[in-house]
Amino acid sequence: MSTPQTSPPSFLSRIAIAIGSFFAILGNASLAQGVSRLRAGEALAADVPPREVRVEVPVEKIVETRIEVPVERVVEKTTEIHAPTAALQLLGLLQREARFVDFVQEDVAGYSDAEIGAAARVVHDGCRKVLAGHFSIQPVRAESEGSRVTLQPGFDAGAVRVSGNVVGQPPFTGTLAHRGWQAGEVRLPQLTDPQAARILAQAEVEL
Repeated sequence: MSTPQTSPPSFLSRIAIAIGSFFAILGNASLAQGVSRLRAGEALAADVPPREVRVEVPVEKIVETRIEVPVERVVEKTTEIHAPTAALQLLGLLQREARFVDFVQEDVAGYSDAEIGAAARVVHDGCRKVLAGHFSIQPVRAESEGSRVTLQPGFDAGAVRVSGNVVGQPPFTGTLAHRGWQAGEVRLPQLTDPQAARILAQAEVEL
């Protein structure tokens, strides 16, 4: 079967090939030697018809062998899932500044609303201090709550939740019920011992 011949390159294409070949020959001695052989009349390897080579390979008799491999018993191992260090750090900061863990763990059923409100004010002030000192928090939407907003096609569904009578495709026009919050910079302290973050509050022993 003959190999189909491609059309010869145009004049401009030949100029580009000549310039590229010039610099390629300067940097490649083997290429320069091959070009010299072509200019001397030696045929390209692609132009030489392939020679038929017949190789006789002895076929050995195939013997089927069965190998029994012992299967070990699979034992399931329970791996402890370690809580992320950053989350433990945040809990520790909230406990230190706002007694957050103490407040949440306390059974408040026996306290009056006034007593719970007084404790919640302390927790609130401490939580604000932690957020202001270790996070840069901005609203997701810049508009005021209660204003009318329009969500264009392709809006970030992970940042904006659409509720109510959602029909069809955006754009959606509705009332901004909540501006949302997003965290920018995070400034948690660097820990030398990540295991120490598991201690949210030290036990206190009074002598």
